Amino acid sequence: MKHRTAKEKELADSVRLLRAWKRFHREERDAALTGPHTRTLTELFRMFANLKHVAPAQLVGFIGAINWSAIPYDARLVVLHELNSAITAFRTKRGLEPIDDNLPGQPETPYRAIKAILFPHVANLAPTEAQLGSDIKRPVKQGTTS
Repeated sequence: MKHRTAKEKELADSVRLLRAWKRFHREERDAALTGPHTRTLTELFRMFANLKHVAPAQLVGFIGAINWSAIPYDARLVVLHELNSAITAFRTKRGLEPIDDNLPGQPETPYRAIKAILFPHVANLAPTEAQLGSDIKRPVKQGTTS
């Protein structure tokens, strides 16, 4: 029996976890593509797969025309994950930084604009508030009411 070093065990564990993570996302994607929204999401994922042929305004417009309130929350999370993966791959292939969000006060990137369309209830929250949920009690300044 071959004894593995701690580094080899750590690497094997990382490989196993990555495979499980990819399998999980593949299963989530397959689940999102079944049901009444199959045609819409299939077309959307086809656009993601062909980003080099899709103008950002075209993608934002297509996504903005979809009735997201009729699509389950978990399917919207899958869409956001697929979009993130597609944009990251697109940028990396062209030698750009994988993620390049604008600073506050600058125009939104297509990714952030799409995220706001998918999840309008968290679009105007600060990042920490969005992570914790929209039910956070914000401090009230003295002499004002909310």
